Order: sequence, then C-alpha cells, then structure tokens
Amino acid sequence: MLRILAPARAALRLSSARSAPLAMPSRAVPAASTSALLSRPALLAPRLFSTTAVRCSNSTPPPQVDLKGKDSAVAIGNKVHLRWVDGTTSRFHNFWLRDHCHCPECYHSVTKQRLCNTFTLPRDIAPKSVTLTPTGVDIVWDHNDHKSHYSYSWLQKHSYDPKMMDPCKPEGADKITWDKSISSQLPEVAYKDVMESDKGLAKWLNNIHVHGFSYVSGVPVTTEATEALANRIAFIRETHYGGFWDFTSDLGHGDTAYTDIALGSHTDTTYFTDPAGLQMFHLLHHDGEGGHNLLVDGFHCAKILKEQYPQSYRTLSEIRVPAHSAGDASTHIVPSPRRNPILNHDPVTRELMQIRFNNDDRSTLDHLDPDQVESFYSALFDWNKVLTDEKNMLWTKFQPGRVLIFDNWRCLHGRSSFTGKRRMCGAYTNWDDYRSRWRTLNTSAEQLAEGL
Repeated sequence: MLRILAPARAALRLSSARSAPLAMPSRAVPAASTSALLSRPALLAPRLFSTTAVRCSNSTPPPQVDLKGKDSAVAIGNKVHLRWVDGTTSRFHNFWLRDHCHCPECYHSVTKQRLCNTFTLPRDIAPKSVTLTPTGVDIVWDHNDHKSHYSYSWLQKHSYDPKMMDPCKPEGADKITWDKSISSQLPEVAYKDVMESDKGLAKWLNNIHVHGFSYVSGVPVTTEATEALANRIAFIRETHYGGFWDFTSDLGHGDTAYTDIALGSHTDTTYFTDPAGLQMFHLLHHDGEGGHNLLVDGFHCAKILKEQYPQSYRTLSEIRVPAHSAGDASTHIVPSPRRNPILNHDPVTRELMQIRFNNDDRSTLDHLDPDQVESFYSALFDWNKVLTDEKNMLWTKFQPGRVLIFDNWRCLHGRSSFTGKRRMCGAYTNWDDYRSRWRTLNTSAEQLAEGL
C-alpha cells in the first residue's frame, strides 16, 4: 500500500446552480373545442401548466471537495482511493486514470480528441507518486515516468465508484412540462433578437429546451427570412421532402401533410433511424377556414400515463413498433432497427428521451407474440386517452409573421381540417446539431470540456 502526503489545503467548491426559466410574454389564444376542430377520427397526441422543473429522483447536490490529510489519497492494489471532506471515498482504477490523462501528449486541447494510444499502455500500470495540489491530483506513473494531472472537479464529475454526481443528464434537469393552460404564457422571442445576437438565439433555443417549443414573432412573411431563421440554429436537414419546404395541400408528396384533412397528434419521421430533431412551421398565406394547429407535450402525457396506467407505460417502453414511408414511387424508407418503442429511454439513466409515435405511419404488427397483442392495444388506447384529453391539447392558429418551432422528440403536433388555399414553409433540424448549438450558447467552453 502506498500512502501519499497532501498539502495543508486543497479545496474546490462545485456549483450546482442552474439558470432559471426565461420570462415569456403573455399571449391569449382563442378557445376551441376538439370536436369543432377535428373533422376526422384519429389517434391524437399530450394536467395544469407547471412551473416546477422535472427532476431526477436522485437530485442530492454533490459533496463539497476538500482533500487534505495524509490519508486523503491512497494507492491500494490496482486503484487510487481519494477521500472527500464528507467522508466519501472515490476509487479509480490505475489503468482508467492513465487512459484518461489530459496532458498535451495525451489530449488535443483544441480538437478535444484523445491522443493517447490505449493499447501501448501496460495493463498493470501503477503510480510511482501521487501529490495533492490546490487544484487537483498529480500522478507520476511507473511507465516512462509519465505525469498526469486530474482536477478535483473532473474527478468528482466522473467518479464511477461511487457515482458522485446526479446520474441523470443535467440537460434534462430544467425541462418544464405543460398542458393547455400554457396558452396564457407562450414562450416567444422576437425575430430581430434571434437574428442579430447570440443572446437572442440562446433564449430561443433555451425556450425549446425547457418547454419543447417556442414562437418567433415579427418574422418577415417570406421564404427567405424563414429559411435564414432556420439556419441560425444549424444546417437544414435534407430528407425525401427536400431541404427547406414551401408547400400547399396539393399532395405534392405522398403524405397526408400535403392534404387539407385533419391530422391527429403525432411526431414526424418515425420511419427514420434518426427522427428529425426540430420542426419549424411558418404560415405564409391562408384564404380559407380551419387549419388550427395542435401541440401536445409528449413528456407530460408520458408522465400521466406512467402515474395512471403504469403497465401501459411499460408496454409502450418495451414493445417495438414498425414504421415506414412509401407514399412516393421512388421512396421506401424504414428505420434500422426496423422497430422502435413509442417511449424511448436512455439505457443507463432510464430517463425518457424521445417520443416516437405516428399512428398513420405504423406498419403491420406481425411481429408481436400472441400474448402481446391484447396488452399492446390496451396500452395504445390508454396512451390515446391521455393524448386526446382536452386538458393536454394546446390549440392555436397560425398567423403569417409568427413562426412555430418545436422539439420533434418531445412534442406531438397535429391540425384541424381546412378549406381554401394554404401555403406553408418550414424545415427540419437534426437533433445533434440543435443540441450542440444549445450547449455552446448556454455553457462555458471550460464546463463543456470538463464533461468530456
């Protein structure tokens, strides 16, 4: 056993503060009943507007760090033990520590990529010395006398034995679920602010992150201005519908979106291996009646389903559903894997990450075991019951100059039938591109690097 003396004081305090939800202008929305707006039976997509953030059950803040004393760092066998001020001891395998060295030889500070060749390191590598400094732990290794430094905040963030940070993703901590009462306080930003400053863009993206959607007001009623708005986030995603859309109800593509019929709430592109992340709509012109827009918080509905119908929640989280897009002669799209659950969870944290539901794009359910058929349809009906509860349905009317953008992994959307000519434009954005832009605008480069 190797014992290492520490300096008189080595301390670090980690902040668990998070930014408060952004204030939003109030905007009233005309009331509309479901029966008046929907003229076509359909499975429709998600209690009162909540100002309480959705949090993981394990939300205890991390202990303050204060490593000191001769027993604060001890090398025992193939691990380095670090004792924190609250008495907690983190254990790190020697090889793991050496493999995660961030010195200039092992890690590129600009590209944030590894330079260390894992396979040249001896599996029995061990520390020759461990020194505690005011900022972290210095280790000299017995292989080539290589020197490594690990900051206390990095060690605490990445401690795996035990885990010291909340295992749920920090990116989910600020999300606020909602129902139709959010209509009195819709998240909205001004087009000018978004286009002229990163502060305005950050507010827009944070609205989407927190609520799952946001409006943008004062948008010039042109395709060019709308496309420029979409490009403020990232590249527009190209699909079999093209890149930036400009469409009417002329069945220009083999999809019911290109008609004037009512659409039940759904998420788009369930037939893609990687469904679209964000979806943007801008009404350019409508000379008829109807065409109200429906938006539902899928995470809110999933929460209700889990509370009221726990078995149905489990069923929709486990049974995989096939989907397809085959309305055009040159198109036959199916995802890989071929089937995916309606409620998708992070496999490690079990956090709900994605709603993947479009009853119109569902393929034949010939893969179910006989004893799954009844349970699946029972769960589907329970899901539809929650989705079509009027308390959970936010109805609005598109207006030229006011753009809607929403998280297609969280919010379901639909519309009522309409008459007359209706011209819309919009675009998809990849999930990863959107999240990257949100992170870089809302988190310091140092914090982002420490999380890698």
